Amino acid sequence: MAGGLWHNMPMTHRIHALPSQLINQIAAGEVVERPASVIKELVENSLDAGAASVDVEVVQGGVKRMRVRDDGLGISRDDLALALSRHATSKVASLEDLEGIRSMGFRGEALPSIASVSRLLLTSREHGADEAWSLDGDAGEPAPAAHPQGTTVDVQDLFYNTPARRKFLKTEKTEFRHLELVLRRLALARFDVAFKLQHNGRPVFSTRRADSVRERETRIAELLGQSFVDNSLRFEHEAAGLRLSGWIGLPAFSRSQADMQHFFVNGRMVRDKLVTHAIRQAYQDVLYHGRYPAYVLYLELAPQLVDVNVHPTKHEVRFREGRLVHDYLFRTLHQVLADARPEDMGAPMEAPPRPTAPVAAGAAVSRGTDMPPLVRESAESYQSAFHWQSPGSAPSPQSLQLPPAPLPEEGEVPPLGYALAQLHGVYILAQNAAGLVVVDMHAAHERITYERLKNSLEGQGIKSQPLLVPVSVKVSPREVQLAMDTRPLLQELGLELDQLDRDTLVIRALPTLLEGADAESLVRDLLADLVTHGSSERIREALNEVLSTVACHGSVRANRRLAVAEMNALLRDIENTERSGQCNHGRPTWTQLSMAELDKLFLRGR
Repeated sequence: MAGGLWHNMPMTHRIHALPSQLINQIAAGEVVERPASVIKELVENSLDAGAASVDVEVVQGGVKRMRVRDDGLGISRDDLALALSRHATSKVASLEDLEGIRSMGFRGEALPSIASVSRLLLTSREHGADEAWSLDGDAGEPAPAAHPQGTTVDVQDLFYNTPARRKFLKTEKTEFRHLELVLRRLALARFDVAFKLQHNGRPVFSTRRADSVRERETRIAELLGQSFVDNSLRFEHEAAGLRLSGWIGLPAFSRSQADMQHFFVNGRMVRDKLVTHAIRQAYQDVLYHGRYPAYVLYLELAPQLVDVNVHPTKHEVRFREGRLVHDYLFRTLHQVLADARPEDMGAPMEAPPRPTAPVAAGAAVSRGTDMPPLVRESAESYQSAFHWQSPGSAPSPQSLQLPPAPLPEEGEVPPLGYALAQLHGVYILAQNAAGLVVVDMHAAHERITYERLKNSLEGQGIKSQPLLVPVSVKVSPREVQLAMDTRPLLQELGLELDQLDRDTLVIRALPTLLEGADAESLVRDLLADLVTHGSSERIREALNEVLSTVACHGSVRANRRLAVAEMNALLRDIENTERSGQCNHGRPTWTQLSMAELDKLFLRGR
């Protein structure tokens, strides 16, 4: 960077101690990313204080105001000022305490960090005390206050003194959704605590203490939707000093996004690659590619076996015996899924078609443009065979709905050739002039549907088809609100939804191109996309991904038998749609094996 910006930067040259306010603001950069970060830290402090109920009130997504009140042990008058100083905590006193940490927080940086980037007021009444005391975050002396046992932290004007940080905040709706998600996850972590959330004076959710299994499932239904509870398996298992319990979603309830995956280690919500890999491995035999399982899982182990001090936000952990934990998670979940009753696992896949009788000697596959009789017969019967559906009848679910293509001229072979057979209900085998073409029928049809949807959206719009019988879908209240907020965008995609009640949507119309698709499954996957992207603005930025989700549901599924005419129709549409050989998710739709490559496989000389 000679002569560049680096040499033009001013330098102090003298080493000096940083002001305490600046130190706290630097620490805040690690702990306080957005309003959701503040709520996480404050509510975790309430849980560590033994609170039986936590009330959270938010204004303007938390940017204007956040108030967290609990009924925990409280803070004494003499400790209020200390609570707002750095590295002060009641949770750790020695290295042994740190290595066996059982509390949610322990760094002693949250309150001073938050106070350094907001206007903070701390009010508390210690258990057994006659008076409550209040202390402003800008220091000063504690003042008497009216307050029941417990603590209230009132945070206003977040990042008011660091405008550069404030510019990185998103819209009010987006920030509140992040905040709400954090509190919902904390409510999933602690069934023994009641939680209440209000936004701009409006109640969002309220949960009571849940001790029994039924009460816990009621809370999960309130937070994640009744459909998760109805489509999950509850279990408990203990071995090798590890205990795993919770609910895992059935394979039929899989998601298009990893938005319903909640994992807790000793009551702490974490995101861990080792855990994610183990769970994915447990589901690998029962989930389609690109689908994500849903789960709420709780792992308990000795605190000494897990290091929670590896990240300032405490989202990540490190297991002392990583291989043991990975194998335990995999084997336990794999067994739970294996022990599930067949009717719980969803509709069984259609068995692959039986191999047909060998082709007669006179129909042996040949090279070049000399098509074997089997292929020639397929081409000649193509147009008539395609009309397998009587006029005016309703299309069958996941039907291809491809218009018949004109027959090629005599002797002409299309780029992808003609269908020979279907392999295990997944691949189409076709012969062209160069050799063998192998087509992933789902990926190929998904690309075709995607391009049609995209062209319709850019043209006159995606046409919708009203359902004869509207379909109701049970989802979480959060997803209902999100669907209503993005209703105009969904209508542009040909989907018409209405709210039936606080946790139920009704589907009234689907895109015409998706006629016959599973409406409920489509809506659940779209809602997963909406949750992931958070707002209409971000969804529009990721519109191609949303269209991919829609296209996936309009595409023929694996393990569905296709007639030869249907296979040829699909080949012709691939040729007319794309030549890149990739679906809209980046996976190959087809691949070519030349005769030379096939000869090499079988050691045939030339």
